[in-house]
Amino acid sequence: MASVTHSQLTALTVSSMLFMEQMDGTVLATALPSIAQSLHVGTVATSVALTSYIIGLAIFIPASGALADRLGSRTVLMAAIGMFVCSSLLCARAQSLPFLAVMRMLQGVGGALMVPVGRLAIIRGTPRDQLVRVMTWMMLPATLGPLLGPVVGGFITTWLSWRWNFYLNVPVGLLGLAMTWRFIPEIRDTDTPPFDLKGLWLAGGGLAVLSIFAELFSHAQGSWALWLGLLGTGGLLLGLYARHASHTTAPLLDFGLMRFATFRISVLAGAASRIAVGSLPFLLPTFLQIGTGLNAAQSGIVTFVAPVGAIVTRPLVPAVLKRWGFRRVLMVNGVSAAVIFIMIAAFQPSQPLWTLSLILVIAGGAQAVQFTAYNTVAYADIPAAHMSAATSLYSTMQQIMLSGGICVAAGTLTVMGSLQGHAEPTLGDFSTAFLVTGLVSLLAAPLSARLSPSAGADMSGNRG
Repeated sequence: MASVTHSQLTALTVSSMLFMEQMDGTVLATALPSIAQSLHVGTVATSVALTSYIIGLAIFIPASGALADRLGSRTVLMAAIGMFVCSSLLCARAQSLPFLAVMRMLQGVGGALMVPVGRLAIIRGTPRDQLVRVMTWMMLPATLGPLLGPVVGGFITTWLSWRWNFYLNVPVGLLGLAMTWRFIPEIRDTDTPPFDLKGLWLAGGGLAVLSIFAELFSHAQGSWALWLGLLGTGGLLLGLYARHASHTTAPLLDFGLMRFATFRISVLAGAASRIAVGSLPFLLPTFLQIGTGLNAAQSGIVTFVAPVGAIVTRPLVPAVLKRWGFRRVLMVNGVSAAVIFIMIAAFQPSQPLWTLSLILVIAGGAQAVQFTAYNTVAYADIPAAHMSAATSLYSTMQQIMLSGGICVAAGTLTVMGSLQGHAEPTLGDFSTAFLVTGLVSLLAAPLSARLSPSAGADMSGNRG
C-alpha cells in the first residue's frame, strides 16, 4: 500500500506541473488586448507572446528524456520548475513586447522539460498493475487546464491585471518544487550515450518552425507564401532529422520504438484523437461567440462545464478498462468522440444552452477515458532501457498533434470563407469544421482495433 500511495503522490506532484503548464498555455489568450494596451503595441503583434512560448516548448521536448537520464529526474524537474516560475515573474514585470517574448520562450523551455520528465518518473516508479489508476490522477489537469484557462484568464484580466496571470504561476510552482523535492526520486542512468546535439537542432528546429506555422495559420496572420514557406521548412528539417536518426545509435527521437505495436497504435490512434481535441480550445469559444451570439462571459460559463464530465469519470476509468480492456474501450471511444463532434456541429442558436452543456459534459468524460488509456497502454511493451526515449517521442508527437488540431480547424474555416466569399466565419462554417475534426477523430476506432485484445492486460487487469 505504501508503494501505491507514494506513486499517487508522485502523480499529484506531476499533475501540479501539468496544470500550471496547461493553464498558462491558454490563460494568456484572453489577456492579449490588455497586454497590447499596456505595452503600447497592436493587439495582433502580441500573438508573439503565444508563439514564442510554443517555440521554446517545441525545441526542448525531444531532449527531455536524454537530459533526465544524464542529470537525474528530480534535478531536471526542479530546474524546469524554477525556470518556469522565474520567467513567469519576469513576464509579469515586462515593460516591452520583445522582453515579454523572450521570457515566454524561457517559460516554454521549462514547460518542455516539466511534463515529459514527470511522466517518466511516474512510469518508472509505479508498479504496472497500478499504472492506470495513477495515470488517472495525473491526466485530470490535462483536461481542466485548457478549459479553465480562458475563464480564469478573463476574470483575472478584467478584475486585476494581465500581469496577475503570470503571478498565478508562483504559488503553484513553489508547491511543485516542494513536492518534487519530497516525492520525486532522483533516477539517473549511469551509462548514457553521447548527447545527440545535431538531432536537437534538426528536430527542435523543425518542430519550432511547424509550431510557428500552426500559430500564425490559426490566427490567419501572414500570407499563403509565408505559411507554405514555414510548412516546407519545418517538413524539410524533420526529414533531415529522420535521415540523421537512421544513422545514429541513440537519437533523441527514436522512431525505432514504433516497432512495438502498443506504442505505435497509441501514437497513431492518439494522433487522430488529439487533432480533434486540440481543435476545441480554438473552435469552441469562437463558435459560441461568433456562431451563436454569446458574449465572452456566457461562452466561458458554457465551456466551464466540460471539466465536470472529466472529474466525474476519472475515478471510473480503472474499472472501465479492467472490465472491457484497452482495445474495446478505445474502439468505442473513437466512435463516440466522432458522434460528440457531430452533435456539436448540429447545435443551433435556437436550442437551449443546457443541451450543448450536456454534450460538453459527455465530451469531458470521453476525454478522461480516452487519454488515460492512450497514455498508459503506450508503455505496455516498452523495455525499461528505452522508457526515457519513448517518453520523449510520445510527448513530441502529442504536441505536434495538438497543434495540428488548430491547423485543421483554422484551415477548414479559412477554406469555407474563401469558397463562400465572406471574411468572418458563419455558423455553417463552424459546423463544417466540427464535422471535419469529428471525422478525423473517427480514424482512432479502426486504428485501435489493431490492438491485441490482451494489450496492456497486466496494467488494466483485463484478461479477456
